[in-house]
Amino acid sequence: MEVKVTLRNPLNKDDTLDYYIVPNDTQLAKDWISSLEEIVKDKLHLEKNYCFLGFPDTQRTLERLCNTLNKNVEIINKFNYTEVWQDAGLEKYVIFDHYTPDHVRWPEHYGVSRDSYEDGFLKQVGLQIKDKTMNELHNHFEVLQGTVENPSPYYNLANDKTKYAIRQLNNLCHEIESLILSQRHKKLDPVWVRPSQITTFFNVDRKNLTDEHRQGFLTNGYDRKFGHVYMHWTQIGKTLFEVFRDEGAPDLDEATCEAITHLQYYSGEFDVEWAKDVVRYKDCPWHDEEQLLFENWLLKNGFDPKDPKLSLGYLHLGQIDLERSFGTTDIKTIWQTMSNYLDIYSIEVNGHRATYDYCWGDEDFEQQQKKSLGYEVD
Repeated sequence: MEVKVTLRNPLNKDDTLDYYIVPNDTQLAKDWISSLEEIVKDKLHLEKNYCFLGFPDTQRTLERLCNTLNKNVEIINKFNYTEVWQDAGLEKYVIFDHYTPDHVRWPEHYGVSRDSYEDGFLKQVGLQIKDKTMNELHNHFEVLQGTVENPSPYYNLANDKTKYAIRQLNNLCHEIESLILSQRHKKLDPVWVRPSQITTFFNVDRKNLTDEHRQGFLTNGYDRKFGHVYMHWTQIGKTLFEVFRDEGAPDLDEATCEAITHLQYYSGEFDVEWAKDVVRYKDCPWHDEEQLLFENWLLKNGFDPKDPKLSLGYLHLGQIDLERSFGTTDIKTIWQTMSNYLDIYSIEVNGHRATYDYCWGDEDFEQQQKKSLGYEVD
């Protein structure tokens, strides 16, 4: 059993490349394959504008992403003038930021060099993400969207155009952060470029994780390996690890704990790690240190690091047959090849095939997206 993914050159749609995923022999992987087969048979819409992240040489440039973000912010802000939110007793919600490359990252002239590494961490700010800006952007999304189980009242009252714009805040925030990170690493130490693939679909059916599925958190933890495939995190909300990392390992209070979400679901969606391995007790001492600090923080706040219900880590599904797919296992050669094929054309599983003959660069791409979401098309 395998999954065949056909990639396409967005500049030459006749130029394609196949790669093959070999799933694990686990119940989780079998259930994932079954769910992916349903997605392919139903021909659900693939979210192509949030798919290949962290490839430093991409046509989805930082300027393009910022311009797209500004368009969606303008849509959200204009919805305030309809007074729908205010009439429902909600405060007027305006995003005052205008996003440019220099607004979301520090300019290169601040200086970058190999000497900026200290104990495995980058210390100089040149080409670094402006954390305050990006955290505020993601907070806008959390306030306006809410969670899957409890959508925000802002989201419930928004029209379709505004709902779509709110969704883009999250997608563009993560895409911008991953692009900045990889372009910075390309300048400092190219081996640590962090490309990945996020394969998500509209209106996907989510199923409950079982206790057997959750054992995968204990066997894999937060390790990520080049060419390996992981379950996509199919819900909204901050995890314990994100709170630890993004908020400076705070002492948790009742309100913070209530806002934390442990993974409850799985689907046929999946992520592919196209970056160098980050594996504990290998050649990543900074990863070892961070994981130890995280475990100590969990214990301090009354959590058991070995509790699979806390969803601590990534669920491993399988790996790509690199030799068959690319004719090599060399990471730099595969990166160079992949950079020319950042568009999924089709996915085939168990004899069923879905073709996605559209691209984020198409003039009517947003209209196609909205139609697939069931939204009113402009």
